Amino acid sequence: MSRQKKGLLVTDLLVCILLIAADQFTKYLAVLHLKGQPAIRIIPDVLELNYLENRGAAFGMLQDQKVFFVFVAALIAAVITWILMIMPEGKKYRLPHILLVMVAAGAIGNMIDRLRLDYVVDFISFVLIHFPIFNVADIYVTTATFLIAVLILFYYKEEDLHFLGIWH
Repeated sequence: MSRQKKGLLVTDLLVCILLIAADQFTKYLAVLHLKGQPAIRIIPDVLELNYLENRGAAFGMLQDQKVFFVFVAALIAAVITWILMIMPEGKKYRLPHILLVMVAAGAIGNMIDRLRLDYVVDFISFVLIHFPIFNVADIYVTTATFLIAVLILFYYKEEDLHFLGIWH
């Protein structure tokens, strides 16, 4: 592995740690200031901060499946680590590095909650559209996954992804 590749992976790790810390800090603030309190309106009838202990997945699915969620998060982190290690160097692959680190940080941030608390702390609520309450880790995962899909569909060619070994 080249010195440049090692430096990139160390940067990926540091960014991941920073993103996880930001997620955990916002959840700490939510517990400190929102738990047991009425919702705080940021933009009336649009955006609120509202504490929720989520024991399921998105939209409340799969309630109380802690072992499953921890396993999936660990698997996602392992697969992303492998992809980052085999991804070619170069400018063309810098954005996917960042996006994959965001997905890993989101998965790990929510996994930490599940391991520590048996639930995930959610607190951001778009009341305008009655969207499920979510957190910063969810923003990482959702945004990055959407952008990865856009890149795969509209930017990268099949040969750009050969390093994954799934196309022959």
